[in-house]
Order: sequence, then structure tokens, then C-alpha cells
Amino acid sequence: MEKYLSLSGNHSSNKRSLEGLSAFRSLEELILDNNQLGDDLVLPGLPRLHTLTLNKNRITDLENLLDHLAEVTPALEYLSLLGNVACPNELVSLEKDEEDYKRYRCFVLYKLPNLKFLDAQKVTRQEREEALVRGVFMKVVKPKASSEDVASSPERHYTPLPSASRELTSHQGVLGKCRYVYYGKNSEGNRFIRDDQL
Repeated sequence: MEKYLSLSGNHSSNKRSLEGLSAFRSLEELILDNNQLGDDLVLPGLPRLHTLTLNKNRITDLENLLDHLAEVTPALEYLSLLGNVACPNELVSLEKDEEDYKRYRCFVLYKLPNLKFLDAQKVTRQEREEALVRGVFMKVVKPKASSEDVASSPERHYTPLPSASRELTSHQGVLGKCRYVYYGKNSEGNRFIRDDQL
């Protein structure tokens, strides 16, 4: 009986390509990296599976995935989702930061409390305790935009410039006043000059 199976790089993006996994009920480790798997991922019941990697796929709906994994992989201890939109880190988007990743870890541990490793990092006792208390609040909620809202409101970008100077064809100068007067006493270049020498 197979306990380890790697299907990395097969570009298995449809449900039918994973249907055969139901024959591997004793599977303990499953590697599905680089497969273009999306939110429609459906795994069969794998009661002994303790390691699952889904790195570099197209998974965006984290909550749906975690609910599915909690149902079909009750023994899961190691999960890696790096390289997916659902895992907010610098590998996916430069707009994501460490705080986004911490919230993600907290939510995953809330949904899958038996995990020992998440994305190649050991789960700490502190993370586990925080997930129990705050995990439910770490869910990322995206506002739903109706088709009317999108069609009726053209995309506007904020600009601090007055409306008269926003036009590219308008070459008028903008004059402003500043209340702050800089004397240079506290500048880095003057740090060796005493006040009585100014």
C-alpha cells in the first residue's frame, strides 16, 4: 500500500485528475505542488493523511479549502499553501506583509487545530492559543460589488492635487503656503555646531 504520493508539476487543474486518489485510502503524504489547482479542489476522504502540500497552485478561497480539509483529512498535521493567493506573503504579492501572514496563520490554526507545521514553520504554543481566542476574527472578508456599482461608478484614483491641475493639458502652476519655517538648528549637518555659534 502506497503511503507517499507526489503529483507535483502535473498541471492537474480539473477534478477528474484527482478522482483516482480514492483508491489510496492509506495515503499518509500527498504532494500536489505546481498543479494549477483552484478553489474547486475536491479530495476524497483520506483518513490517514498527515502531510499535504499544495504550494504554487491557484487557490484563493481559504475558508472553503480549510473546511474541506477538516472534513476529508482528520489526521492532517502538516499543511503548506505557499505560492497561492490564499496564503498572503511576499511570494504571491508585494502588497502583503508580515501582519497579513500572521492573520492567515491564526485563521488556519483556528480551522485546523491539529496542525503541527504550517508552511514549513512549526506551530508554536502561543500561535495555537491565539488561534483559539482570535482565530474566528481573522477571516478575510472581501466586499461584494454588484454589477450596477461597477458599471455606474468609473474608477477614481485619489490625487492630492487641486482639480484644476489634474488635467495633463492644463499647465497652470499651483501656489501654496507653508506655515513651517526651517532654521536648520536640528539638521544632521549642524550637529557639531553649538547654538551660540549660529
